[in-house]
Parts: sequence; structure tokens; C-alpha cells
Amino acid sequence: MSAKDKDLRPHLTRDHCLDLMRNMLRIRRFEEKAAELYTQEKIRGFLHLYIGEEAVATGVMQTLTPEDAIVATYREHGHALVRGVPMTGVMAEMYGKSGGVSKGRGGSMHIFSAEHRFYGGNAIVGGGLPLAVGLALADKMQNRPNVTVCFFGEGAAAEGEFHESLNLAALWQLPVLFVCENNLYAMGTALARSESETDIHAKAASYKITSEAVDGMNVVDVEAAARRAVAAVRDGKGPYFLECRTYRFRAHSMFDPQLYRSKDEVTEWEEKGPIRRFSDWVTKSGLLHADDIEAIEADIAKEVEDAVAFAEASPWEEVETLLEDVGAAS
Repeated sequence: MSAKDKDLRPHLTRDHCLDLMRNMLRIRRFEEKAAELYTQEKIRGFLHLYIGEEAVATGVMQTLTPEDAIVATYREHGHALVRGVPMTGVMAEMYGKSGGVSKGRGGSMHIFSAEHRFYGGNAIVGGGLPLAVGLALADKMQNRPNVTVCFFGEGAAAEGEFHESLNLAALWQLPVLFVCENNLYAMGTALARSESETDIHAKAASYKITSEAVDGMNVVDVEAAARRAVAAVRDGKGPYFLECRTYRFRAHSMFDPQLYRSKDEVTEWEEKGPIRRFSDWVTKSGLLHADDIEAIEADIAKEVEDAVAFAEASPWEEVETLLEDVGAAS
């Protein structure tokens, strides 16, 4: 292994392990609270939870700078939190309150923060792919050393914009990292029932894009792969494609009865979940101890409590402001 390759590996110090654990647990506890609030009708509309997939957002985000751009899907709360979007603003947005990061106008599926270069939250399957290509093109044309990361599910591989976006990114050698969060089910359709080629990264390779598959339930593996990918993109080697093989433990959305998979299948995946696996590894290795994790849990519980209180106290948008930001000023 070369010295450069060694530099691209995650440096698993105690502090870094604490950070990885904290980020995954923040996502998990936030999402669990969101599910609870949904049953209480505090959060309405659609709600798509990221529970089980925490290692992907956490691992990839470790490799980015504040100047890099992120485009996500409608299952994006976790990405926003790891990116640094305040939990208070995310929770208030899900309540539809004016204190939300999108002023309550976007809701669960449209978390947006220009300050954090977090460009959604996109409710259209595959809709973020051309946006990411546009952002990457803008960076290249203006000679900015930035990377755009685009997260999407494997269901997007069946959409036309998937192929159009990959083709243009490769043709123009754009600085974009495509991250496919392959959780095996596009809503209720198993991957093998809709795709003749189930190795999604092979589709990217057909466009001459460097691509690889990684265990999306292992946060260290995800970070290591993302470091290789981001370094290649930043070095001007064009787009890169990561297929993170993961699994969502909850339903596609809160309306989904999950008749397409068995409880035994879900249980089997839960046993190799990203938080459980990482927690077992860091405690057995001595990098972290049980009381470290307990302290993290206590901090997060307080943060979630404060976020709910902020959302509850945040006002609804005033009627007089409803036409603001609807169109560009003339």
C-alpha cells in the first residue's frame, strides 16, 4: 500500500470514533422521535425514515469540506444533521413551522440550507441527479476546487435522468461523487424484480466512471471508500460512483404496510445494523467504553428534547409572507 493510500484511510482515533458514533446515534434518535411525533400528528404529510442507513451519510460526510455541495433525496434528515444543519431547524421544518430551515415550506422531503451548501431534499426519484451535475458544472466552469455529492436510492437507476446525468458527468469530466444508497427496495419493489442488472455500480462503469460497491452497514468501510472517491474527484479525475449496500429498518414511508418483505428479513438485517456493529467493534477494541456511549446518548436525548421544544414554540408562517420567495424579483 502506498503512502498516499494510507493517508486516505480513516484515522480511527478515539476522537474520530466518538464523532462517528455521535453522528449515527444523532440520526437514529432524531428519526425515532420523528416517527413518534408523526403518530401524534405533530408531523404531517409524508415521512421517510433513514433508520438503518446511518453509516452512509456519516461515512461520506467525513470526507467533505464546507465548500462542497450536497444533493439528497426525500430521506434526507440524517444527511442534513451530519452536514451541520441545526437539529432545531430540521425539526421545526418537519413541523411546518416558520422556524424551520426552509421556513416551514418544504417539510420533511425538502430540507434545504444554502449556508451549508445543502441543496435538498428532493421529492422526485432521481430528481437530484441533474441538479448535482449542474452544481458540479458550475464549479468546474468557475475553477472552484469543490466536489458535489449526490445521494440517491437504487430505484433512481431505473429513471432516465440517472443515465443522462452519468453520461454528461463522464463526458464533461465533472467533479461529482454519485452515492447510491442501495437499500434493496424501491418503495415496495425488490431490486431483482425491476432491474436485470442488480449491481448498480456496473451501470456507472458502462459510462466509463470509476465505480465500486461497499458495505453500507459498515461506517469505516464507507468512509474509506468515500475518501478514495473524493480524493480522485478533487484531483481532477472526473466523476466517481459509490454503491453503498444498505437496508432500511423501517417502512418506505409511514404509510407503507411492508407487505413485500418478511419480519425475519428485517430482523436479520437489524442484527448487522451499522450502530450495533460499530458499537461492538469500538468497545471490544478499547477505543470507546460503555460509559462513553451512555454520555453520547444523554447529550443527544437533550438535543432532541430541545429541538422538539423549539419546533413546538416556533410560530406558524404569517399569512402576509405567503407570497415571499415564490418567484424571483423582477
